[in-house]
Amino acid sequence: MHAGKGNDMDRNSFRENYGLLTFMVCAIIAGCILGAVWPNVYDADGQMIEKGASYLAPLGKIFINLMFCIVVPMVFASIAGAVANMPSRKRAGKVMGTTIGAFLITGAIAAVIMIVLMRLIPPVLEPWGDLARGTVDEQTSLSDLFISFFTAEDFVGLLSRKAMLPLIVFSILFGFGVQLSGGSETMTAKWLEDLSNCMMKVVKIVTYYAPIAFLGFFADLVATYGPAIAGSYGRGLSVYYPLCLVYVLVAFPLYAWFGGGKQGPKTMYRHILRPAVTALGTCSSVATIPTNLEVSEETGVPKDVSEIVIPLGATMHMDGSCFSCVLKIAFLFGVFGIPFEGINTFLLVILVAVVSSVGMSGIPGGGYIGEFIMCSIFFPTQLEIAYPIAITIGNLVDPPATMINSSGDYVISYVVARFTDGKDWLEKAIAARAGV
Repeated sequence: MHAGKGNDMDRNSFRENYGLLTFMVCAIIAGCILGAVWPNVYDADGQMIEKGASYLAPLGKIFINLMFCIVVPMVFASIAGAVANMPSRKRAGKVMGTTIGAFLITGAIAAVIMIVLMRLIPPVLEPWGDLARGTVDEQTSLSDLFISFFTAEDFVGLLSRKAMLPLIVFSILFGFGVQLSGGSETMTAKWLEDLSNCMMKVVKIVTYYAPIAFLGFFADLVATYGPAIAGSYGRGLSVYYPLCLVYVLVAFPLYAWFGGGKQGPKTMYRHILRPAVTALGTCSSVATIPTNLEVSEETGVPKDVSEIVIPLGATMHMDGSCFSCVLKIAFLFGVFGIPFEGINTFLLVILVAVVSSVGMSGIPGGGYIGEFIMCSIFFPTQLEIAYPIAITIGNLVDPPATMINSSGDYVISYVVARFTDGKDWLEKAIAARAGV
């Protein structure tokens, strides 16, 4: 009798935890198959003459738009509320400093790994002799780019997912303002925490639509880029995609072990599938914020840590984008017949990869600014050719890059928690949930 009840509970628990996830994965596979058998048709100039599975693209766009509508108030409430409700401003500064430091270090590690691979397996073996000239947007000065990364012209400008970094800066300042006014005892701090909790409930409602959205999104992706994947870009992608898998299986457990001790890797693997699949399905770090916050709470990551690490990571933690930035640079070096070698070149590549990745906006195709910065630094005289090539590679690697970026935010919360709450924080969280 008791064994039967236990089996029923196990099955119910499995359905509750993995039922929706299973539907998401099946929808992604079905979308890929549909895009392959019903591709878009293009003429010799690359213009679409017959639309295939891209007719289903609106299904994915609806989900992404819904998540974007949720994300702006959620980022504001979670970050401002986390800072406002911290026991002290000293802890708030410690969490943020550790978070940003961890992001920069892991980004640099990712860039170094990709440089080594590009040296061993060059993505382009022969320079391209015949290149189509693309168009380039009007160049923006470095000072204007810096200003736009961190500030908006007015308050209304903050109310957009295109201004995530300015919104994060404002949320941090607002949280410290509440701290100075009384912190967690103020009505504002309590309101922010309540708003964050309510937004999480809205996310759960929207998530039920995710399998349909993923079907449409991946059908469109494969229908659009299938020919390109099988063409000249195949060699670079054959390095990039396996690297993302190896990074998840090797680097993530090491980070989880460093941050959470011997229980870290096991706990991480138990929860990371949900944010990984959500990121893969939406190609958006921002849209994965709610899922990351959910699994962080289930893990036992201190709330004031997760509510800073996760939203901040959506625009600043970009290991997958560091991979892709190095791939684009090495790819273009090969296209133009430039040797990809020299310590000075590699140091500059690492710096550009990390810095440009910080500017990624966490939205589908959001790397255009970073790609422009990269091309203007390395290929200023070939900008009109380099920029479109970089954009193409960026679109092709966007799903796995976003998966690494977003699921990595959850893993880095382990590292930050170690420095803010001690190396045994995870053991304490597990014991508390077990009632010990």
